[in-house]
Amino acid sequence: MIPGANQSAVEIQYPKQHNRENNMPEISTNDQKILEQLHRHPHLRDRIESLLRIAEDSEGDLEKADAAEQKIIQEIRQMGNELLTGWANTRINKTQEELSTKKQYTRAGKKKFTGTAHSA
Repeated sequence: MIPGANQSAVEIQYPKQHNRENNMPEISTNDQKILEQLHRHPHLRDRIESLLRIAEDSEGDLEKADAAEQKIIQEIRQMGNELLTGWANTRINKTQEELSTKKQYTRAGKKKFTGTAHSA
C-alpha cells in the first residue's frame, strides 16, 4: 500500500512547500542558494545531473546493481577530481591576490650580521 493513500483512491501527498495549482514545488531560500551555487559551478551541476540520470535509470541501461555501482563510482571520482582541481585553482588565485595586495617590506640600511664566529 502507498503511504498516505486511502484504499478507494490514490492521492499524492505533496510536501508543505508544494504548490498544487501549477503542480510545481515552491523554491525555498535554501534551494535558491543551492541553485545559485550550481550556476557558479556548471561542472558540478553536470555531474549531479549525471548522478540523477543514474538514480532514475533514464537511459535504461542499468539492469544490474554492479553496472549502476560502477557508473556511480566513476561519476563520483570524476566529480571529486573536478572539485579538487577547481578548489586548488581558486586557492592559488586567492593566494596570488593576497600576495599582490600586501605591502612589500624591505630593510632600510645595511645588514649588521657578518656571519658566524670561527671556533678555535
